[in-house]
Amino acid sequence: MAGAILCALNIRLDSPTLSLILQQLEAKAILVDHQHIEVVLQALDRLSQTKSNPPLLILIPEFDQSSSSSSPIDLDLPPGTLNYNDLLQVKAEPNFQILRPNNECDPISVSYTSGSTGNPKGVLYSHRAVYLNSLAAIFQSDMRKMPVFLWTVEMFRCNGWCFPWAVAALGGTNICLRNVSAKLIFEAIHLHKVTHLCGAPSILNILANASGNDQTREIKSRVEIIVAGALPAPQVLIKVAELGFNVSHGYGMTEALGPAIVTPCKPDQKQSQYNLMMEGVDVKDPNTMKSVEFDGKTMGEIMFRGNTLMLGYLENSKPVHEVFKGGWYRTGDLAVRHPDGYIQMKDRARDIIICGGEIISTLEVEAVLLTHPQVLEAAVVGRYDEVLGRLLVLL
Repeated sequence: MAGAILCALNIRLDSPTLSLILQQLEAKAILVDHQHIEVVLQALDRLSQTKSNPPLLILIPEFDQSSSSSSPIDLDLPPGTLNYNDLLQVKAEPNFQILRPNNECDPISVSYTSGSTGNPKGVLYSHRAVYLNSLAAIFQSDMRKMPVFLWTVEMFRCNGWCFPWAVAALGGTNICLRNVSAKLIFEAIHLHKVTHLCGAPSILNILANASGNDQTREIKSRVEIIVAGALPAPQVLIKVAELGFNVSHGYGMTEALGPAIVTPCKPDQKQSQYNLMMEGVDVKDPNTMKSVEFDGKTMGEIMFRGNTLMLGYLENSKPVHEVFKGGWYRTGDLAVRHPDGYIQMKDRARDIIICGGEIISTLEVEAVLLTHPQVLEAAVVGRYDEVLGRLLVLL
């Protein structure tokens, strides 16, 4: 309403990275939970050394702490720092005019990539894309009126996959956790009657490994859960389903505002649900831009085209031209297409391993490793060897 552009920042950033991001954003204000104030103060100190104007600091204290209380930590706060609770008490201007976007394609937020490709980038979202993707998220997650959403996916990941807006559109309730644990998740489900939660696949391991003390009561109504990333072993999925969860697997990326394809994790069901606002989802030859054969063998690159894609990268136009070459967004992920149209991802193009003339999928090797009962997590990467070529390194 103030005409600002939002940017939810990763709470795990170190101060050098945080200061660089704030400088790139030319941030005007930063809202900080008291638990993370120290790293932010370090970042602001670094920022002042570059002669950049530091953003206004708005500190979010403990819920019962007012501005008259002592500081949550023994650190000097910059002059002009505001207390969030006090700010909420300020009376609104009676003639305040909402600053609406001049165009639906104006930016609404910047979401930084997680850096899976080694180069985190600021991804610009438009009002139009976010609006449409929020509606699509409602359909993909089977969300009804007045849902109760438990926040186990961080809001700095693609604006929480647009669920802040989706939940608001349906008059829902947001349940937030300071720390994510099996005990707190089950307590929230029973206390608030949670209907949905999302996050990384590690959430499934947390739930599956919950002790009897963590779950004291059975879940009365099944909870929808969407995870995005490499799935854990099948026995973990089975266990989570037995606990009372309907698990779905999402595929997407920051540039696509989160999951663009969602597939229920059921042995007898391969039917995926595409984002309703995504015009095209295909596997193409990146050179000819022709769709690959539906034979389950021919490898191509997963590509998207539609209304729920990024505007571009912040202050960097060259990569945008490359990733949208040919009119489709190139994900950089390799896949095959089966006769029934099902898309099976094989690997990241940069991670594919060629050994002895054979293409080896790191994802398939990981999946085999995860079938071992004593393996909780696995990652397979390629290491270049001048004599033998690429070797498999198991972590």
